[in-house]
Amino acid sequence: MAALGRQVIDWHRLMRLTWATIARQTSHLREQRMTVVSLLRPLTTASRGGSLKELSCVTSRKYMQEAECRTDLSQCLLEKPGTPVDRGALGLEAITTSLLDMGFSDAHIRELLSIQPRPTPQQLLDITSELILLGLNPEPVCVVLKKSPQLLKLPVKQMKKRSTYLRKLGLGEGKLKSVLYCCPEIFTMRQRDINDIVRVLREKCLFTVQQVTEILHRCPYVLREDPGELEYKFQYAYFRMGIKHLDVVKTEFLKYSITKIKQRHIYLERLGRYQTPDKKGQTQVLNPSLKDIFRVSEAEFLAKTACSSVEEFEVFKKLLAREEEEGPEGCTSDSEEGTSSGEDAGD
Repeated sequence: MAALGRQVIDWHRLMRLTWATIARQTSHLREQRMTVVSLLRPLTTASRGGSLKELSCVTSRKYMQEAECRTDLSQCLLEKPGTPVDRGALGLEAITTSLLDMGFSDAHIRELLSIQPRPTPQQLLDITSELILLGLNPEPVCVVLKKSPQLLKLPVKQMKKRSTYLRKLGLGEGKLKSVLYCCPEIFTMRQRDINDIVRVLREKCLFTVQQVTEILHRCPYVLREDPGELEYKFQYAYFRMGIKHLDVVKTEFLKYSITKIKQRHIYLERLGRYQTPDKKGQTQVLNPSLKDIFRVSEAEFLAKTACSSVEEFEVFKKLLAREEEEGPEGCTSDSEEGTSSGEDAGD
């Protein structure tokens, strides 16, 4: 029995020694693996042209700066008055991390956080995500949201629905940038109003789907116009000036006011420097390009295109405004008065 007892004690001692040895070996292997990984990383980086010491320091600083940045931004969110804090620091840090992952810099995020009135962090993340998905870069997103903070009040469901509609119109992949700069209310205006403008361009003016996309991209101000006035402006270009659909799109004709269009066109016409093309598209005079008529300043228009003085143009504009006010009725009444006077004189 004594021998059996000694064997049992020796067996337990052996087991403890064995487990201790395994633990030491495992710890040693783990340390070796960590050492190899830490050595391989700078070696791999150094093979690409960098110094081991410098690269290790830069990498350490980079991760420390990113961690400090995300902590500071999260703290900034927490310190904002009126910002819900029930989401906890972890949620705020996750949102900050998401914005950084989308390409927003520290300065961008601080700009977004300074927008008044302040949105909730989740609302900020949802709206910026939709704008990024539409093809905008972080810089334009910051500019648009600072210029039109009402966009951050939109329900996410409405934002997603409008984004889908804009994609159908072809206003994605970066084309939305100029539209939002000029007409940010494209997200807040009624769907019916946008449909009315698109319907006029498609059904009344007979532009193709691609041409409608280009018009909205190049001349987003048309979204603010009255549909009837927009139709009249196109009719004036097509029938009165002889401008074809493609030229209307390329020259961005629809972005100019009808007042400016009439003043410059009719003035050139009365000077004999512009003539409406006939059915074959021919004219007896060489019409100036639309760029030289509308895209230049008034001084350049008068000096190079109209070859006229400022005083003459000012007098013409006053006369044209009076003609517009009187309309066809004024002309009719004048002619009738002249006729009756002639008859009276003849009698």
